[in-house]
Amino acid sequence: MAFTLATWNINSVRLREPIVLKLLAEEAPDVLCLQECKSPVDKIPTEGFAAIGYKYMVARGQKGYNGVAILSRLPITDAGCHDFAGLGHARYVAAKLENGVTIHNHYIPAGGDVPDRDVNEKFGQKLDYLTELRDHFHADPPARSILVGDLNIAPREDDVWDHKKLLKVVSHTPIEVEHFEETRDAGKWVDVTRADIPDGRLYSWWSYRARDWDEADKGRRLDHVWATPDIANSAHGSRIFRPARGWEKPSDHAPVFATFDL
Repeated sequence: MAFTLATWNINSVRLREPIVLKLLAEEAPDVLCLQECKSPVDKIPTEGFAAIGYKYMVARGQKGYNGVAILSRLPITDAGCHDFAGLGHARYVAAKLENGVTIHNHYIPAGGDVPDRDVNEKFGQKLDYLTELRDHFHADPPARSILVGDLNIAPREDDVWDHKKLLKVVSHTPIEVEHFEETRDAGKWVDVTRADIPDGRLYSWWSYRARDWDEADKGRRLDHVWATPDIANSAHGSRIFRPARGWEKPSDHAPVFATFDL
């Protein structure tokens, strides 16, 4: 069974329903994982998605903030959720495919503006989320699993436009990268995107503040696709679909794709 998966922080699924439909129609991933849906589950515009073949969905939502959803044209079943770090936020949902592969969709807290948990509660929440996720993987090692989402950390030097300038900027600070790598290592996760595209600068997010985002290209790779070692070798075709960042009323994130032959 071969399937293509995409992950995308959509920054309001209702506001940006047209570009979700555009992506589904033109790029046709079998599974699309969305973050920052900003909608209760019953308000997600599923009719349009179902009309073009995406009739399966598992989701967790809340009004105006956070929210995660997995849309699929392949049968999926709800594989649960958990409130990591006890934040009361809709930041994680999982779904299982008929081949037994579980897809974990995370929206990790952005962490605010100041990389110091003593003065910025949001930064502490981000680190706590990663710590609990790390401990979860140690206690219950994942298998036949894919983890995707807006993880809000650009770990490598070539995952940001300027490593030195961003060392004190939230999303690329050493303490965040340390937590990120400890979490990934705890589950023995393989970074599928970088396994396919090992070299060169690679971004999935460009700030709304930059009107010339494409030309300036001051991006960060905040969105990730991981797989457990038992299925990672089946992954290929990774790409970041940069054109979506330039669509009308875009998200500030671009979708990240990978294909799995299982």
